[in-house]
Amino acid sequence: MSGGLELFIAAVDRGGHEMESSKSADILPFERSGAERASDAMGPAAEQLLARALVAARLDEVETYYDSTQRVLWAYQRHLERPSFTPALLRDVRRFQSVVAETCAPFAETDAMPVRYLVWGSMVDGVFNLGGDLGLFADAIQRRDRDGLAVYAKACIDICYPNAVKMDLPIITVALCQGDTLGGGFESALSSDILVAERRARFGLPEILFGLFPGMGAYSFLGRRIGAKAAEKMIFSGKIYTAEELHAMGVVDVLADDGLGEDAVIQHVHALGNRFAAYRSVYRIRQRFAPVTYDELMDIANIWVEAALALTESDVKKMRRLAMAQARRRSEPAMRRELRIAAALGAAKKIG
Repeated sequence: MSGGLELFIAAVDRGGHEMESSKSADILPFERSGAERASDAMGPAAEQLLARALVAARLDEVETYYDSTQRVLWAYQRHLERPSFTPALLRDVRRFQSVVAETCAPFAETDAMPVRYLVWGSMVDGVFNLGGDLGLFADAIQRRDRDGLAVYAKACIDICYPNAVKMDLPIITVALCQGDTLGGGFESALSSDILVAERRARFGLPEILFGLFPGMGAYSFLGRRIGAKAAEKMIFSGKIYTAEELHAMGVVDVLADDGLGEDAVIQHVHALGNRFAAYRSVYRIRQRFAPVTYDELMDIANIWVEAALALTESDVKKMRRLAMAQARRRSEPAMRRELRIAAALGAAKKIG
């Protein structure tokens, strides 16, 4: 088992540049105020309302772009602290979802609906999301802080479930994985309708390596995609899977060449064209056929809390080693990544 842990540490502990500070990453490509940029980026009333609401939300951990021609809203995790689900990222993702849901709901059944596709990505090169905040877990376990673990687990469910049900909006959700997608990061990607992955992306559920299991939706989402037995095999293995392997298994829907993830999403959207309503309906039927409920996810999360509190000191030490590897993970300078994303998205305009 220790060999598996070393593989996961290697998966997240690779070189590069230091992540830039929040202040550096806030550099914007326009000179005018956020509200004026939003107004320029989105013409029709519904689009302007959404843009202004996102600007007002002041999302530090989520970078947003909007393509009005295809009605695609791109949401990139910025990972200002470390590339995992920190409390700050969970807070801003939930705030983002609330803004989108509240602003778009009045237009949901009209031609003015500003969003058709919501795409989740990452500002960190080579990482989608490395999963749960393991340092936070280890500290809470050693303090026997059941409430702290429960609050964190609920915060995770409170972003995964709305994404799984598309915030009750007539949209299609997409996860764009351009690098390592591990643990809770994998679970969050699985909650989307479509999973697009570049060939370099790697996926895995490392929790078994320190005596735990992925408790924020892995079994629920994988079981509905590939069956319960195959989901259990993946959870118990602690294996790192390539994008190609998961594409062959039916977990990854669209396989893209490295560096061309955004292009693959754009091409997929173009290919759907006027069949959007049909595809959206099929994804609604998928949820109706095998519904993932909030209660189901919360029940599993509560089992996870109990399992976490039962970990041994040795297990917690393993967790801390992986947490340290997550914290050391580096990316290219944020501004360079931002320019690459802007170039890839073409017609899309940055918001905020």
